[in-house]
Amino acid sequence: MKKTIKGLAFSAFVLLSLNLFAQDDTYHIETVFKGGKASGGFGAITNKFTYINGQFANLVGVYGGWYVNHKFLLGMGGAGLTNDIRVPLEYSARPLQKMSYGYGQFGLITEYVFDSNKTIHVAFSLFSGPGFTLQYERTGWEDNSFDHEYAVENQDWFFVAEPGVQVEVNLLRWMRFSPGVSYRAAFGSNARGLSDSALSDISYNATLKFGKF
Repeated sequence: MKKTIKGLAFSAFVLLSLNLFAQDDTYHIETVFKGGKASGGFGAITNKFTYINGQFANLVGVYGGWYVNHKFLLGMGGAGLTNDIRVPLEYSARPLQKMSYGYGQFGLITEYVFDSNKTIHVAFSLFSGPGFTLQYERTGWEDNSFDHEYAVENQDWFFVAEPGVQVEVNLLRWMRFSPGVSYRAAFGSNARGLSDSALSDISYNATLKFGKF
């Protein structure tokens, strides 16, 4: 009798396992090069081409988090300015020196993805969190002899909200390329020469995502 019960229990376990495996296998991610499955989490590197105070700005960022049910990302991210944006003389904290603006943002990021298993699909994103600006003397950048002891002036904090949309391309099971566009909206800036409107603008983004989708 005990052997019969154990046999039935084992058979039920095997059938249940096969059923769960079959259900999981139904989610098939189409890719350019190879198919795949799964969900879990991913990280991303992104480059944003935008404008700050009417001047071209290149922002490099990273983000990542938990990818829920092949549809929803909940995570954290940040980005920072990499190129030189000079402070106009009338707004300079040190008029006798050539000052540059620094910019950064970090906070919560969410994404909602439609038809994630398709080779090409659409994703909507929202970044929200604090942003900051500052002024500093960008010495030594031209000859690579960087001066890391520069003084930070006119540091200012504000709130940033950045909704966006991406076209995602599944290159591999673990890698996606996502060009897109977003709009950065700043609220509460009190920096010299940098109003909310001067910090708010459209960004054109190129993103690579790596992980378990």
